[in-house]
Amino acid sequence: MSNSTTAAEPDPKSLVKQVITAAGGEDKLLKLFRTRETVNASSDPTKKAPERVSVYEPPKYWWTNKNERVKNEKKPDEPATFLVWAWTLGVLTDPASKLEMIPDVMESGKPAVGLRVSGTVTPAMDLYFDKAKSLLVRIDWRDDIHRFSDWKEHDGVKYSAKCVGYKKAT
Repeated sequence: MSNSTTAAEPDPKSLVKQVITAAGGEDKLLKLFRTRETVNASSDPTKKAPERVSVYEPPKYWWTNKNERVKNEKKPDEPATFLVWAWTLGVLTDPASKLEMIPDVMESGKPAVGLRVSGTVTPAMDLYFDKAKSLLVRIDWRDDIHRFSDWKEHDGVKYSAKCVGYKKAT
């Protein structure tokens, strides 16, 4: 019998509690909200993009300039609703979400702890949180990597005001 002790495996539920607290608490998470945004889908970051207004109730609803982007609630035709749901941390609070720890990564020169979400998102989605601040810094999903920055606070909730997406292959 050995007297040595080993560090406990990280617990996904503890991490979720920590990141939700860092964002302002579960009651402050964005559930139905409006954004004014610019989306530059070009490879030229200097290209001027038009502004649009979107209203979200992720993962089921998304209206852009009064047009509904999600037509079928059972299988939305707009996968970005799941990215918005993850960005709001709502996916972490859904009882049907299965959570597991994944290996940490370095993101923007800082350590980030990883969490995989499945069950409510297909394929599984990997979220990474700054180890020091517990704020979302990256989502890897499907063929894309999304990096989050420019943190703001409004009505007690902290959120990233900037997201830059990349194709994993490029």
